Amino acid sequence: GFRRHSKRPETKKGDARHETHTNNIGPPESPQGPTLRPHVPRPKLLRPLLFTLGFTGCSFGAAAILQSENTKSRVRTLKDQEESENLLAGSPDMAYWHDWWNQLTVFQRQLIILMSVVDDFWGRRTEGQRTVTGIIVANALVLCCWRIPSLQRTMMKYFTSNPAAKSQCLPMVLSSFSHYSIFHLMTNMYVLWTFSSGVVSLLGREQFLAVYMSAGVISTMFSYVCKTASGRIFPSLGASGAIMAVVAAVCFKVPDAKLRVIFLPMVMFTAGNVLKAVVALDMAGLLLGWQMFDHAAHIGGALFGVWYVTYGHKLIWGKRNSVVKMWHNIRPPGGDGSRPGGGSGMDNKDRPPGPK
Repeated sequence: GFRRHSKRPETKKGDARHETHTNNIGPPESPQGPTLRPHVPRPKLLRPLLFTLGFTGCSFGAAAILQSENTKSRVRTLKDQEESENLLAGSPDMAYWHDWWNQLTVFQRQLIILMSVVDDFWGRRTEGQRTVTGIIVANALVLCCWRIPSLQRTMMKYFTSNPAAKSQCLPMVLSSFSHYSIFHLMTNMYVLWTFSSGVVSLLGREQFLAVYMSAGVISTMFSYVCKTASGRIFPSLGASGAIMAVVAAVCFKVPDAKLRVIFLPMVMFTAGNVLKAVVALDMAGLLLGWQMFDHAAHIGGALFGVWYVTYGHKLIWGKRNSVVKMWHNIRPPGGDGSRPGGGSGMDNKDRPPGPK
């Protein structure tokens, strides 16, 4: 889950992981006895709040523009396919291609076969699985960066979220792609892969990306608030806040769907009961002060996922046309002389006057 940066064995002097251990808030004990820890001021959360609102708005605005551009690209692709089929109708017969294949080297043939196998495998994936593949790769790369000693200080600064840190905003995004444990990464990515097909079929690729990115920041903001209010401040990392939004959205929208436990495939639960159990467990962890996981981030992600499929879709995504129109007005004409929003790219003086 989205978890606290865990304690590791003592390392060599200068290791950033040892220097930034979460319990090392005050100075070390003196030989005469323990010293009093200095008062830690309450973190200010106005800047993270403004960042959350701005990042969420930009995410959905960019997703709306991306969906519009992708739709036009698919239309152009269909037209190109029709032209290609017309050209192939008059292309040489199979004997020509047979001779062409025989002229290739063994390496070239194997390369073509390999590319065909990969393309066939990729084509059998659902749109949701193809969409989250990039997210999984990004998380895996960040995990590798945690294994580079020279990057430890940078990773602790920007890839763990902590309301008391100087860098409050950027880690809200980057920590959602950060895992230190391989088991932590595999668990989160398995859950994301499992629910990817359902959530993308429910929201669409572009809207899913906006929800996922926004959920990572919103869940971290919710965690900031709970940590500041309780005084239990510690760094966190992991994608569970964003993944909880995905899980909550699917389970709330399709509560009767059947889910299986990976290690107990014979045991089945309804999606609605799974969501209730997970939220209840995180709520208990939050109230009792458990710090193995960032339970506040889990709850924040789940609340955002439920809110979005209930109200947010209409309030945010339903009003995306104004953003798309604004983009079409400011975007320069394409290479073919037409604007992406449709219509010609002629100047206003060449347009016929319209009704007022």
